[in-house]
Amino acid sequence: MQAKEQLTEMKHFVQRLFTDDITGHDYYHMERVAHLARFIAEKEGADSFICEAAAWLHDVGDDKLFPKPVVIEKELDVLLQQISLSQQQIRAIKQAMQDVSFRKGKTPKTLEGKVVQDADRLDAIGAIGIARAFAYGGAKGRPLYHEEIDNHTIQHFYDKLLRIPDKLHTTTAQTIAEDRHQVLKRFLEQFYQEWNYTLKNG
Repeated sequence: MQAKEQLTEMKHFVQRLFTDDITGHDYYHMERVAHLARFIAEKEGADSFICEAAAWLHDVGDDKLFPKPVVIEKELDVLLQQISLSQQQIRAIKQAMQDVSFRKGKTPKTLEGKVVQDADRLDAIGAIGIARAFAYGGAKGRPLYHEEIDNHTIQHFYDKLLRIPDKLHTTTAQTIAEDRHQVLKRFLEQFYQEWNYTLKNG
């Protein structure tokens, strides 16, 4: 089986798992991260096939998305065997997937892992990142903003999103992040201006 066909099988697997997601971790998130990962890999001299494959699969078995992650991980193992990947490729893909998560705070051990982590983090900032933040917050029952508690979506900008550019590994991702970071900052300025408008003008 050729690499293109192998990637197509991974896409179908991901589409089945994430087609009904409402948290911002849907099929289109995987697609954007996969395309970003391939682009960054080509610029940074990483293995583009491993990066793209790991990016398509990076949220498979995530315990915040799946009630029984072990079951999903076993399904993934079956898929990787069925599409005739070598054991070396499977190890490389799984290694690149392993350390992607922001909340686990891990630094990937391989260049491919760093590329996939950068691609995933880029999709968390900019206009799409803002949309995904509120989609996730809504799915988890969080308010947009609250003046007396911290568990709201705007707080997530300070806890995670605004910190992302300083945590990127590759020069390519850092360059892409510049404009997206400014979008976050402009959004917050506008948000507070509108939130406080009636207090100043009411």
